Amino acid sequence: MKKPIAIQGIKGSFHHQVALNYFGATSTLVECLSFDAAVSCLIDGKTDAVVMALENSIAGSIIPNYALIDANNLQIVGEHYLDIQHNLLALHNQSIAAITEVHSHPMALLQCKQFFKNYPHIKLVEAKDTAEVAKNIAMHKLKGIAAIASKAAAALYGVAILAEAIQTIKHNETRFVIVKRQNDEIERKGLNKASLKFELDHKRGSLATILNVMSDCKLNLTKIQSLPKIETPWTYAFFVDVTFNAFTDYEKAIAIMQLMTENFKVLGQYKNARL
Repeated sequence: MKKPIAIQGIKGSFHHQVALNYFGATSTLVECLSFDAAVSCLIDGKTDAVVMALENSIAGSIIPNYALIDANNLQIVGEHYLDIQHNLLALHNQSIAAITEVHSHPMALLQCKQFFKNYPHIKLVEAKDTAEVAKNIAMHKLKGIAAIASKAAAALYGVAILAEAIQTIKHNETRFVIVKRQNDEIERKGLNKASLKFELDHKRGSLATILNVMSDCKLNLTKIQSLPKIETPWTYAFFVDVTFNAFTDYEKAIAIMQLMTENFKVLGQYKNARL
């Protein structure tokens, strides 16, 4: 029997939607109110996989999640891009003028920052999950409080939509990754993307040299993100995503990179969802 899938958030959240899209409607879920809790469920063997947001087209990378994957030696086995449409939700018969506080996940608040400049009377309050706020508003009949969440959350918890698509940039995508304890499910012929991590010496041109190796081996760099190494101030690890047409080109590149970098690690090999 297959174990459930861990998601950050509850039913009606964007992570819930990705789980449905990727694994199907028959999958069972474990709802977690933090990414740490979701990863703990995976490590403890309570779930088979975790759905985890990694970057957003407006707000950028969710850097702590890179660290979670790396520190726990987890593997990215897939990815999914979701169009994120944020909506302002509240009890029925409420108006925006009556709203004094909006509670939502920090990333959602950031993505809708411009909208709330038109409503200076509204206080923005960080919460753990978008859908959970909508659920609490409905459950406790909270007047004057609104949530930023999906239309699915509005329908699921029976709250009204006061304003649709309030994110600053209308085309708003989040990249989610599917994370497991090990990557043992995709055949080599299906692989055309990889996530890598490495560290470099403080030498002039060291990063440029690695980028040249990728280029010479026909890898396309689609993402590069630096992350501070806490134990050694002002030094950084690099997280990169690369795509490739031939797995042999990728193998050649990582063989060279392993020799030229420190603490090289493959964080995942999977199918590019942007094709």
